[in-house]
Amino acid sequence: MGMKRTHNCGELGLEHAGQRVVLNGWVNTRRDHGGLIFLDLRDRSGRVQVVCDPAESPEAHVIAQDLRNEYVVAIRGIVVARPAGMENPSLATGAVEVRCQQLEILNSARTPPFELDQRKSIDETLRVKHRYIDLRTERMQKNLRLRHTMAQATREFMNSRGFWEIETPFLIKSTPEGARDFIVPSRLQPGSFYALPQSPQLLKQILMISGVERYYQLARCLRDEDLRADRQPEFTQIDIEMSFVDEEDVFELCEGLVRHVFKAAGDCLGDKVFPAVPDEPFRRMTYGEAMLRYGTDKPDLRFGLEIRDVSELVRETPFAVFRQALNSGGVVRALKAPGAAGWTRREQEELSHLATSFGAPGLITIAPGESATKSAAAKYLTPLQLQKIAEAVGASEGDLVLCVAGPESAGWRTAEVLGRLRVHLGEKLALAQTGRWEFVWIVEFPLLTFNEQEGRIEGMHHPFTSPMQQDLLLLDSEPLKVRARLYDLVLNGSEIASGSIRIHRRDIQQKVFQTIGMSEQEAGERFGFLLEALEYGAPPHGGIAFGFDRMVAIAAGEESIREVIAFPKTSAGADPLTGSPSPVDEKQLRELGLSLR
Repeated sequence: MGMKRTHNCGELGLEHAGQRVVLNGWVNTRRDHGGLIFLDLRDRSGRVQVVCDPAESPEAHVIAQDLRNEYVVAIRGIVVARPAGMENPSLATGAVEVRCQQLEILNSARTPPFELDQRKSIDETLRVKHRYIDLRTERMQKNLRLRHTMAQATREFMNSRGFWEIETPFLIKSTPEGARDFIVPSRLQPGSFYALPQSPQLLKQILMISGVERYYQLARCLRDEDLRADRQPEFTQIDIEMSFVDEEDVFELCEGLVRHVFKAAGDCLGDKVFPAVPDEPFRRMTYGEAMLRYGTDKPDLRFGLEIRDVSELVRETPFAVFRQALNSGGVVRALKAPGAAGWTRREQEELSHLATSFGAPGLITIAPGESATKSAAAKYLTPLQLQKIAEAVGASEGDLVLCVAGPESAGWRTAEVLGRLRVHLGEKLALAQTGRWEFVWIVEFPLLTFNEQEGRIEGMHHPFTSPMQQDLLLLDSEPLKVRARLYDLVLNGSEIASGSIRIHRRDIQQKVFQTIGMSEQEAGERFGFLLEALEYGAPPHGGIAFGFDRMVAIAAGEESIREVIAFPKTSAGADPLTGSPSPVDEKQLRELGLSLR
């Protein structure tokens, strides 16, 4: 290569005027103004305008006539200030241009399958298939730079707090306790399989038993599960584990980490409106409170619309829908839909359709008014009852009150339905304030939950979470009432981290296994190495894992984590770029002792 760059395109400014520079990059656009040819030259630092003038360099001008978008070129020229009135304030380098003296084509390019500035309207499969084109866009370059910055800030903070970064293996024993494992056949031991790690959970606990005390890793995790916007078969988490700690130690560390990483993100984006993380300790809320008030364990606290229990207000009513629910031990809950009384009939009916699709038997609406209140239940409820229900949710004329009645034995179902309607209203009415971070720790989760489909008790998160000391005796009598030393960190309605204080005694770990129906033999086969390790002086320990892709997506303002991952899978779990997954030949299968049915 004859001309090696001396400067990056995006760094040139008036301070470089008069300097001779060599630039390397891609032709972003080419404009022929009948004599002068203007190029926007691009590298990862940004763009700068290059002027090819036949009077200054006839040879370069001839070559420039053959250039097309995405050609790779080298340019030697002089930086000059743009003529007065010709500046481009929307471009970081818009005060200058480079007068080309020498031009070399380093590589030509076919016409790209899509224009870089039109990616929003391009099918995702096409973008992923040609990811090398997609990643050239300003948006994706910004996201990759942001991801790098946040990763380095994570390491910087964790190192400063005395943590060691330690890698854990990719080929491990299959111990399925959550999503499906990806499994890998062993050629050297036919009939046996490795699993790819869903997380380093057991290995980081082993590191604590090993005396490491403070571990972290930007860990790659792999889960064979159905995909959505915030889920990929392979993803990255900031994995953390500490010895001799309690919940307060974990909270203090994590809040410091979040502040440091988001400060670095704001500096990287150079965005003056990027909000700072508050200095005060993050808010805390119990799982039960979150479920009752917001219908979810990851509430978006940027807007109100809290769910209210109005059971006592309607207990004495002939209205069959409410009476049947209350007589069977159920509840009636309500939520305000601001301004919804003025919506079209179709928009109001959509709320009812959503409620039933979320699992409600139906939706009762109440439209408060100064002269009269409109509702299908109005002839069964007194005006005072209707008024009290509206007051309970803060509704006034113009609003709608949404009521759902159902059995409490089904868990938090009525609140969950209204919680999902709350999220729908927040999006439809744009209630969530942008430019604001609302963090909340969700604590005091149940240790165990009942899986209705399989008819058995299972761990709320995983079976290695420590029960609260005061609830240990309930494991025998009322296991579903046992609270866990478990915590989630929620940001603007998204769970960004989850962790717990772990079980560090073999007898308690075996007791939890027994409570979820795992026999001693099965526990030994699946987790024998952990149980044995717990007998050799395991310290009290706990930790957490941040969803790193999700954190970056939130900081970048992206809805999907696929936009902050260099080489993501599509929603079907495929990689159109490389063509995976793909069949393997018969010889490979024979070597592994496998055959296809």
